[in-house]
Amino acid sequence: MRGICDLFVWVMTVRDLGLQRGDVNLPVLRAVRTFGPLTPPDPLRPPDAREPASIEDPLSLARIAVAAILMFGTIVALVLWATGMVPRALVLVGVLWALYGFAMGLLGGVLEPLVDGLGRAFMDLGLERAGGGYSAIETLVARGQYADAAEAYRERAQDPASRAEATLRRAALLGGVLGEPETAAAELENLRASDRRLTPTEDIRVGLALAELAEHRLGDPGRAMTELRRLIDRYPSGRHLRRLRAELAELKARRFRDAPAA
Repeated sequence: MRGICDLFVWVMTVRDLGLQRGDVNLPVLRAVRTFGPLTPPDPLRPPDAREPASIEDPLSLARIAVAAILMFGTIVALVLWATGMVPRALVLVGVLWALYGFAMGLLGGVLEPLVDGLGRAFMDLGLERAGGGYSAIETLVARGQYADAAEAYRERAQDPASRAEATLRRAALLGGVLGEPETAAAELENLRASDRRLTPTEDIRVGLALAELAEHRLGDPGRAMTELRRLIDRYPSGRHLRRLRAELAELKARRFRDAPAA
């Protein structure tokens, strides 16, 4: 995939700009690695979150309904004209398709922008307080300013309402690109031991992060197995139970396979 992207960049720069790739100041994209395979596809998204619904055209059903009704009316009018029952039925056909053009213009030019604007307004309403998002910190991460981003997450973690999310995001940076897995594990342990009670989702995310840090960053598979066992025992009916058991079994098999023979 990377080779294909490089070829595409070379072709586009040479064809469109007349320059070699090295002469063009293209942005450098960085991907922040997370802890390990247990992390969800989006590491900053809760593991039990559902995929957001994607609605490309909310008025598509209305368009289909209008077209179907007018098509039926057109067929009826043509039948009446062809049989001679209503000789002037062709006029009705013209009227129907004029109405079709008016309806499509109304839907596409008036209602669709209105629905789209209202939808965005209602989706944003009440989801986050002023200054409560993470976009500014994520911009620091995208620029490669990982230490500044980690410090910004630490400041956000002072807010009890944002503590769990901000600490998990900070731990992802500490345990990854910043190379401080011990600090990340300690902060996650402190989060779990704090006075504020974690929700089940937050507790699972913290446990998974600790297990991944122990296995992939600290080289302590025993600690990772203990954390996975704790999650399995505490949430025996959770939707990730099968996944946790499979990971625990794999860790056990790997540990005993790699153990030196006595």
